[in-house]
Amino acid sequence: MKIITASQVIDGSGAPPIKDGVVVVKDDVVKAVVKGRSSFTSNDMPVVEHRYGNATILPGLVDSHVHLVGLGDGRSGDDLNNLSDEVLTIQATSNAKKHLYSGVTTVRDCGAKNRTSFMVRQGAGMGMIPSPRLVLSGRPVSIIGGHLSYFGVQATGETQCRAIVRQLIKEGADFIKITATGGTTATSFPMRLSFTSKELGAICDEAHKFGKLVGAHCVSSAGIVNALDAGVDTIFHARFNDPNGIMRFQESLADRIASQEVFVNPTLHVKRARMWAFEKKANSVGLTEQERIIFDGHRKEYEENLLCFRGLLNAGVKMVTGSDSAWGNYKMGGFTNELDATVEAGLGHRETIVSATSSSAVSCGLGNEIGTLSAGKKADLIVVRGDPYNDIKAVGQILDVFQNGTCLDRFVGV
Repeated sequence: MKIITASQVIDGSGAPPIKDGVVVVKDDVVKAVVKGRSSFTSNDMPVVEHRYGNATILPGLVDSHVHLVGLGDGRSGDDLNNLSDEVLTIQATSNAKKHLYSGVTTVRDCGAKNRTSFMVRQGAGMGMIPSPRLVLSGRPVSIIGGHLSYFGVQATGETQCRAIVRQLIKEGADFIKITATGGTTATSFPMRLSFTSKELGAICDEAHKFGKLVGAHCVSSAGIVNALDAGVDTIFHARFNDPNGIMRFQESLADRIASQEVFVNPTLHVKRARMWAFEKKANSVGLTEQERIIFDGHRKEYEENLLCFRGLLNAGVKMVTGSDSAWGNYKMGGFTNELDATVEAGLGHRETIVSATSSSAVSCGLGNEIGTLSAGKKADLIVVRGDPYNDIKAVGQILDVFQNGTCLDRFVGV
């Protein structure tokens, strides 16, 4: 048995912090969370103590949107796809370790090439590599030439859509990721619908039949409507763009998302990371005229994304935090940037912690296992310097990471 003590415990439920908190761990689960070392008594021996003093204990973070195969070096997904499966598996392994050691104990991977993400899980299961808990979609489901189509699945018609869901579940998919609109893929049309409503409905119906959740990439209002009609469980990005690319937030559509209790993962920092890359270049060697136009476009889009976020928040939509790393310029291991962007967008510190722990866990289908520090849940937790309820960046000041009750040696081999 272990007891882990610090000046406060944030349990991930949104409740006030527990001062002089004690987390009691037996085997790989939380046995109790109590106030004060003196309130804990046990006949179980021996007891191992981890005392942190002026620090905060909180649940392991849950990043509800990653792409483990990404490099985060600015290259496009089309270029990323040109790398071999072997190289991408090695990269995914490295990214998994980085995220885990930065305090993210669970990730939901939203699309990888072929079977690369499953190979990471197999290696982690064999004890070959350190890795967060993995919630995997395997290959994302796309139309011919659609967003992420190069990763391995292009389906047409209701029959094919149902068949590929069955195939992915056979391969080990924990949930189904669909691209309901185009995106950054060169052959796709970002503001246009991809699947028909019947095709999307077939995917959701087949997935739900087997108890699997469905998440949909949507960067247009029409895509959001189609996804809601089909019955998706999470909407990724949720951009309110018209076919002409103009952002026009629709309160009625936001209200519908809320009424259907669909989660939204807004992926804010992925755009800001691109802005930061341009700012860095501008300050070092300067930007060409074309680069400045692109930079200005990124800044405009980021401001629009913040407006969408605030509108969704006002509508009562259930927001969950997912980074979309390592896409674009967003390297893994920097999940704190997503929390910081979420606070900048208008969510309170306490609510941001909830969105990155318990709410994200529920959106991934793991609400009964992880996400809060409460009796019976897996003992995934982090210890940080400072108080995240006052400064969200404190989440990045990692002292220790516990996975399944074990304190990880993050510096082995360093």
